[in-house]
Amino acid sequence: MSKQALIVIDIQNDYFENGAFPLVNPIEASVKAAKVLEHFRANHLLIAHIQHVNPNGAPFMALGTNGVEIHENVKPLNGEKVFQKSYPNSFRGTGLLDYLKENEVTEVVITGMMTHMCVDATTRAAFDFEYKCTVIGDACASRDMEINEKTVKADDVHHAFLSALEFFYAEIKSTEDFLSA
Repeated sequence: MSKQALIVIDIQNDYFENGAFPLVNPIEASVKAAKVLEHFRANHLLIAHIQHVNPNGAPFMALGTNGVEIHENVKPLNGEKVFQKSYPNSFRGTGLLDYLKENEVTEVVITGMMTHMCVDATTRAAFDFEYKCTVIGDACASRDMEINEKTVKADDVHHAFLSALEFFYAEIKSTEDFLSA
């Protein structure tokens, strides 16, 4: 029998309007992530919050700033596990893998920010650790990116990374499809 855990990645204040590194549509993504979080809470399923923390003086997610704080829409409750990280992969340098193993988790459901960075890195790592992965695509957010003086719109970045993950690493679902299953 499979056992699920939710991983909520880096839904932090700096990614929102007036933050140091705003994404496109972070409110919408955080509201969807909150719905998935409520489902896990209501069903007493395992939850792991991930919080990216940079050293003091960093341009965003700096220790001791409001920007590093987890956004109010998905604020951890007392007793919910929070792992702090400083790399895109939520497993690197954290106790996340041990936590999932100790709780006999076989499947991870992933929401968070940024689709093209930490969501991607964490999903690929989770798959490599032999977890069945589901990414809730509309509960993630990205931003415009640039390469070779060309701007790639956030929606294209977001969907390109989700499509790459779905090709091999994860099932991609909407919040509605996940909650109605």
